[in-house]
This record gives sequence, C-alpha cells and structure tokens, in this order.
Amino acid sequence: KISIVLFLIRNALGIQQSPPNLVLYGVALILTVYVTTPLVGEMYRTLSSEQIDVQSMDSMMRAADQVRAPLQAHLTRYTDENERQFFLQATERIWSEEARAAVKSDSLLILVPAFVSSELTRAFEIGFLLYLPFLVIDLIVSMVLMAMGMMMVSPTLISIPLKIFLFVAVNGWSRLMHGLILSYG
Repeated sequence: KISIVLFLIRNALGIQQSPPNLVLYGVALILTVYVTTPLVGEMYRTLSSEQIDVQSMDSMMRAADQVRAPLQAHLTRYTDENERQFFLQATERIWSEEARAAVKSDSLLILVPAFVSSELTRAFEIGFLLYLPFLVIDLIVSMVLMAMGMMMVSPTLISIPLKIFLFVAVNGWSRLMHGLILSYG
C-alpha cells in the first residue's frame, strides 16, 4: 500500500522521474519496517522463550505455530471481511476437498491473499483521493490557457510548478507519510 500510494502521488504531481524509483522504494521499505516493528518484536519475544533446533523439523513446526498467532492477528486486523470470505469460498471451487479440509477463515492461506487484496484496494482509494486536487489544478490551468487563447502553451508547463508549490506549501510528503503510518493505527 505504501509504495503504491507514493508512486501515485508522484504521478499526480506530473513529475515522472523525481523522486527516483529507488528513493520511493526506500521510503516505502523504511515506513513498512516502522509499521511492522511491533509485530516483528512480538514474534521475536514469542520465539526467544523457546530453544529452536533448526536441524529438527518438529522444533521448526513448533516455532511456526508460535509465531502464527501474532501474524494472524495482524493480518486479520488489516484485512477486509469480504476479501477473507471470497478467498475462503474460492477454495471450494478451485481446491480439492482434501486440500481445503483444514482451511478456515483465519488460516494464513486465506489471510495473506486477502491482506494483499485489501491493501491494494486501500492504496488505490488513497491514490484516487490524492489525485483529485491535482486534477483540479490541471483543469483550471487548461481552462485559463484556453480562455486566454494560449492553446499552443502546454498546460503541464504551468500546472507542474503550481502542483509542486501546493504540495510543498501543505508539507505534503510529511503529511502523506504521517497519514500512511496512522492508517495502520
């Protein structure tokens, strides 16, 4: 969600190469680590209480069972119920009966794709709302140029600096990052 929103805001501003992809991915990674630190910490505390033998499959299975609960809780919290139901019902149509016998609505096999789908949906909802003010600026600039008879002047020549000015004036990057972080609150 974070990386998609960052790329959408760059496109809404009309600046295709600044900030570069590497910077946007880096920011998305840093914010993702920040948001998931409590989950990773809880999983670490759960695992640190028991000695894990990486040579033993039983020990690895016990460790996986211990970290499953915090991960399930995290994924369930940020997953839309309709998405979970879809993936659960889809197992009935595409999986064999023995494959879906142990699958429940809180299984990781259901929660992970439902989480991805839910996050993508929220990212595009946020992106749409972020695009609107910049679209209005583009429309106003185009109409003013047409009214002045300056049809040969590219509207982006004027609208991009206005959009950047607006974004900087409202402290856009900070507000955007704060909003993305708080969307996990």
